[in-house]
Amino acid sequence: MGEKQAFKEEAKEYKTGLDLLYNVGGKVGSVSQLKELVEQVTRMIQRALFASASSVLLFDDQERELLFEVAEGPTGEILKQLRLNAQSGVAGWVVRHGKPLIVNDVAKDPRFSKDVDEITGYVTRSIICTPLVVRRKIIGVIEVLNKLDGSDFSEQDLEILVPVAAIVAIAVENVKLQQSIVDAYKSTIKALAAAIDAKDHYTCGHSQRVTEYALLAANSLSLTKEEMETLEYAGILHDIGKIGIADGILMKPGPLTAEEQNIICKHPIIAANMLNEVPFLGKARRLVLHHHERYDGKGYPDGLKGEAIPMGARLLAVADAFDTITTDRPYRTALSVDYAISELHRFSGTQFCPVAVEAFVTGLRMNTQSTSSTLGLCMPVGERQKRQ
Repeated sequence: MGEKQAFKEEAKEYKTGLDLLYNVGGKVGSVSQLKELVEQVTRMIQRALFASASSVLLFDDQERELLFEVAEGPTGEILKQLRLNAQSGVAGWVVRHGKPLIVNDVAKDPRFSKDVDEITGYVTRSIICTPLVVRRKIIGVIEVLNKLDGSDFSEQDLEILVPVAAIVAIAVENVKLQQSIVDAYKSTIKALAAAIDAKDHYTCGHSQRVTEYALLAANSLSLTKEEMETLEYAGILHDIGKIGIADGILMKPGPLTAEEQNIICKHPIIAANMLNEVPFLGKARRLVLHHHERYDGKGYPDGLKGEAIPMGARLLAVADAFDTITTDRPYRTALSVDYAISELHRFSGTQFCPVAVEAFVTGLRMNTQSTSSTLGLCMPVGERQKRQ
C-alpha cells in the first residue's frame, strides 16, 4: 500500500474533528514523555488532514526562536536540527499575531520564508498553522504542509486543527511541569545522597560512582530508557538508609560486632521506608531494598535468590562491590581495578549474578583502562560487603 493510500485509509477513521479529538485525548492521558506524546499527536494530525509533512515548534522566549520539537515528513530529521527566527516565516507570523493561518500558495504570500526549504530541499506549496496557547501565552505552533492530493487546506481543516492544538498546548505545559518537578526531586535526591556520602570521607562520591558503574553495565543489557532512569535513581539512593545508622558503626575501623552487623543490614529497609513517601520512586525503591541480596540467596534483607532478585538490584550489587574494592576504606587502602574484576569473577554465581558481572566488566572495559598494580591484601568481597 502506498503512502497516499495508507493516509487515505487512516483519514477515514477521523470522520469528524470530534473523532480526532477523542483519539488525541487518549494519547494525552496515556503518554508521559513530551517528545513521544507530541510525535504521536503530530502524526495523527498529519494523517487526518491527508498531508505530506507536519511539525510542532516550541517557542524559546529567551532566544526569541522557534525550535522543532517534532517534525514528521521526508525532511524531518534535518528540521530537528534547526532554530527559526520568530520574526520571520509563517510560523513566526502566527507566534507574533497569535492567530491561525492558511496559506494555499506560498509563492504568492510574503509571509512565507524560503529559508527552510532551501536548507532541506523540501518544496512547500501550502501550509496551515495554528498557535499553541496556554493561559494566553503562546508556547509554540503546529503546522501542516502540502495536501497529498494537491488540494487546498480549508476552513474545515482549521476547525479540526485548532481544538487539537489547544489540547496539545495544555499537554505540553503539563508534561513540562511534571518534568520540572521530577528534575527538582532529582536535584534534592542527589544533594541528600552527597550529604550522606560526605559523612565519611572514605565514601565521598560513592553513590555517584555506583550509579555510573551500574549504568555502564546496563548499557550492555539493552535496558529500556525507563529502566535506565529507574536504575539511575536507585544508584543515587542505594545508601540513603545509612542516614539512620550511627556514624560510629559506619566508620568503625575494626571488626563489627554481631549487633552492629545487624544494624548495618537494616539500611536497605530504612531506605525503602523513606522512599515509600515518594510515589514516582516506587520502582527504584525495589532496587534499593534488594541491592544487598546475593545470587545464592544468602543476602539481605529478604534472602532473595537468582532471578527473583530484580536485575537492577543485581547490577547495583556488582557496582557497589567494585567501588568498595577500588576505593580507600577505614579498614584498608584501595585495591586495583584488575583485582576487583578478578574478585567479581570469583564470586560470580554465588554472591553476584553472572550476567550482571559480565555486563559490568564489558561496560567497564569499553569505557576505562584497567590498572594492574595491587595495593596489598584485603578481606574477601563477601566480608567487605557486610560493611556496605
